[in-house]
Amino acid sequence: MKNFDVQSIDLSVPRSKAFAFIADPAKLQAWTHAFVSVTYERAVMRTPAGEITIDLKVNASAEHGTIDWCMTFRDGSVATAFSRIVETGRDRCVYSFILTPPPVPLEQLEGALDVQSRTLAQELSKLKGILEHHA
Repeated sequence: MKNFDVQSIDLSVPRSKAFAFIADPAKLQAWTHAFVSVTYERAVMRTPAGEITIDLKVNASAEHGTIDWCMTFRDGSVATAFSRIVETGRDRCVYSFILTPPPVPLEQLEGALDVQSRTLAQELSKLKGILEHHA
């Protein structure tokens, strides 16, 4: 069983612009499906079981181009997401995202990463549209 997925998208914007937008947790609900709302270190997420409140910590380094999220659920389980923005030319960059399985019991994992991977592909496409045409 595959336990990760890596996806990337080419962005026709400066790395600094992409970084500022993606690293801002308040912008998550603009380009992701999972986040209903985000406030300082808290978020409400949509899940198959309904909406839940989580603790959200963003670890971002403009110098290294990394943006990582740590999501702690009420039961103490933790999910992580890792990403990086790399400059590829003048006003161009690549945003890559490493998706790991959700913190659910093993019997619920089968297919969960595949579903998340399809959702991530849609989210990256939406992010590209926002950054290149609206932000």
